[in-house]
Amino acid sequence: MKRWIVSLCGIVLVLVCSGLWITPSVMAQAQIPDLTQAQIEQLNELRQKAFTATQLGEFATAEAYWTQLIELLPDNPVGWSNRGNARVSQNKLDEAIADFNQSIQLAPDAPDPYLNRGTAYEGKGEWQKAIADYRQVLQINPDDAMAYNNLGNANAGKGEWEAAIANYQKAIDLSPNFAFARANHALALYQIGEKKEAILELRKLIRKYPQFPDVRAALTAALWVNGNQGEAESNWVAAIGLDQRYKDIDWVENIRRWPPAMVMALDKFLQLE
Repeated sequence: MKRWIVSLCGIVLVLVCSGLWITPSVMAQAQIPDLTQAQIEQLNELRQKAFTATQLGEFATAEAYWTQLIELLPDNPVGWSNRGNARVSQNKLDEAIADFNQSIQLAPDAPDPYLNRGTAYEGKGEWQKAIADYRQVLQINPDDAMAYNNLGNANAGKGEWEAAIANYQKAIDLSPNFAFARANHALALYQIGEKKEAILELRKLIRKYPQFPDVRAALTAALWVNGNQGEAESNWVAAIGLDQRYKDIDWVENIRRWPPAMVMALDKFLQLE
């Protein structure tokens, strides 16, 4: 089994992918019927279509494919968890939580449904429930970098910035190339007034990931307030070329959920642009 990471709204969803979709760990926990070769091929085709739709941002289409897979294999927890992800992406949070609950019932020792249910709770602003789910992931796998990153996001939602920074740093220590955790860490540093360190980290990220719109937009805001207008505007051109949503301060504040200090900095830039 391998994880596909999907970043949405400042959180990380995990899609589960495997060659035959039915993995040994899943088979150990769920009653999987004997399948013909034709049925396996049908399942794999639907699975691939679901992942392709997700990559294209066609989440309603992905949900429909996962529904078909669930109808074929209702006792496979992977389908329930991934349909939950498709529903989170459409802000159908209560329905997503119901899917994750079913996945957890079928595979209570699998970490990903807890991780993904936590993202749905974050979307509802139920930070403590999200934190409980991420801690459950860490009980199953203490070295899960994504759980630490999402735990940091939930801490940030509660305004607990020092705790958020510590959890982002733990995610980075476990996975140094985890770009989302590094970006979140930089944003949280900016929030607590460590602006020079935050800008330095954002610049490092841009050098390594020049097509990362979130970092481009954040660096724009931080540099503009810092008086580096030329560099700020250059990063802005790149940011909106990659993702137009950063023009919408409401989206940045309430969906992407940047820290308040960075939201304020970007708002100043947008007002003067």
